[in-house]
This record gives sequence, structure tokens and C-alpha cells, in this order.
Amino acid sequence: MGGTHFADDDLAHEATGDGDVGRRDVGKMEHGCEHYRRRCKIVAPCCKEVFPCRHCHNDATAFGDRHNICRQDVEKVVCVLCDTEQPVSQVCVRCGVNMGEYFCDVCKFYDDDTEKGQYHCHDCGICRVGGKENYFHCAKC
Repeated sequence: MGGTHFADDDLAHEATGDGDVGRRDVGKMEHGCEHYRRRCKIVAPCCKEVFPCRHCHNDATAFGDRHNICRQDVEKVVCVLCDTEQPVSQVCVRCGVNMGEYFCDVCKFYDDDTEKGQYHCHDCGICRVGGKENYFHCAKC
């Protein structure tokens, strides 16, 4: 079963010597768009075009052709560090960088800015922000 992953969950997350950033953290918080800091772009399943995120895709579609990407339908991403197109996963298959410090393989969601307190709500079926401990999911509503 899929779920949420933080880069620090992996033992492979290592610092090199003298305070250098580990390979998986290269470019962290340096890439992304106005919506998210991340080290990958998504390949839109509808048009096969590359966008920084689903919101950027949805904003860019022409008025007459306006459509939204279902987050769970994303199957491919492109690493912004090495430009490799690949299946959705947290770590780039070519350069080994984390494409998002926070990664949800259910929502196909990446974000380097973990101060938002992201978590996947299994009842809602989406990732939320604000910290799971601060959120109550009402099963009646």
C-alpha cells in the first residue's frame, strides 16, 4: 500500500563530509513554482506536456479547453536537475536526488517546504497541510 514519505525516512540520506549537503538534498528549496518548492515537474496525463505542478497546468489551459488534472492520474515526472523523464517516485532514477522532501505516492505530490506540515488524509483521499495533529476529519460530513 502506498503512502507518505519524508526523505529523512531513508537510510540512504547521508551528509558528505565538512557539512556538505547530501546528494539527495541537492537543489532543495531552489526549484519549483509559485505553488510548490520541488525538484521535479509533472507530465500532464491529458496532453503529455510538462508543467511545474497541476495548478500551473490548470492555470495554463486555454479558456475553451479548460480542464483540471486529477492528481492521482499523474504517472510521469521530469527531474529538474538532470532532465530525466521517469515514473513517479521520490528519488530520481538517474541522479539520485529527492524530487521532494515530502512525497505522497497516492497523490503523486512532491514538496520541499515541509514546514507546511503536509500529511495524507486517507479519509479525504488527498494530502493536506497544517499537521495531522491539528486536523480532525469528520466522517459524517
